[in-house]
Amino acid sequence: MDSNFREEVQMINLLKEKALWVRKETLKIHKIAPETRIASSLSDVEIFVALYYGGILRFDPKNTDCEHRDRFVISKGHGAISLYPILADLGFFGKESLENVCGKGSFLGGIPDIIIPGFETTNGSLGHGLGVASGIAFALRNRCSDSKIFVLAGDGELFEGSVWEAIMFAAGQKLDNLILIIDNNKISMLDYCKEIIDISPLEEKFSAFNWDVRVVDGHDVEEVYNSLNILKEEKGRQPKVLIANTIKGKGVPQLEKDSLCHVRSLNSEEVKAAIEGLQ
Repeated sequence: MDSNFREEVQMINLLKEKALWVRKETLKIHKIAPETRIASSLSDVEIFVALYYGGILRFDPKNTDCEHRDRFVISKGHGAISLYPILADLGFFGKESLENVCGKGSFLGGIPDIIIPGFETTNGSLGHGLGVASGIAFALRNRCSDSKIFVLAGDGELFEGSVWEAIMFAAGQKLDNLILIIDNNKISMLDYCKEIIDISPLEEKFSAFNWDVRVVDGHDVEEVYNSLNILKEEKGRQPKVLIANTIKGKGVPQLEKDSLCHVRSLNSEEVKAAIEGLQ
């Protein structure tokens, strides 16, 4: 077997194992802190895993302000709880901190903050992350930096006009160091997105705004990993967007089928059953 192929297989197997582990750890955090948005934090697991364990994102847990790091702006902050176990696992902070999420004196809250090692911005109010990231991308390009800027946004967040202003700015400035990832789980806070504002077809919209567009199954970690690798290396004087089609509440059947899953919490028995049901 070719060594490169063998390494690729090992990487994909690692990513699959990590995705399962992160999903379980996220559910454990929700048991400790039921105020966290569990459904939103389960749809983006494979995205986080591919970025951090796949070698796509350049970072240093011991020097989080390293000038040469890639930046990752998590615009859908309410869905970032699944990143906590990854950051702890990689050494950004101690794993014992996961036992006190949202607790007294904890720096790990329901909405991430820049006081958390590994977070670039505070994003509770939606619609701002892409604009901030576009400014960072513009500044880094002017410094001739080779750092990349990744942004995670939810599809419901695209209701915000500020997002489309940033989309136009990034395309107009030809920010090919900017990579937007859309967690396209099709459910916003209180209903299916199409019942509030139908933003489809996203692929055609971004193409019309002169973005380089790719669409993937957001729960196929191999597909996510391969597409992000390609987008990171491409140079085409266009910003890039990965539309990841996901399921809100992925892995928990009662959440997956609930249009109000965004505001649902699971009790201890439901968390236990959900963890046992994960394959």
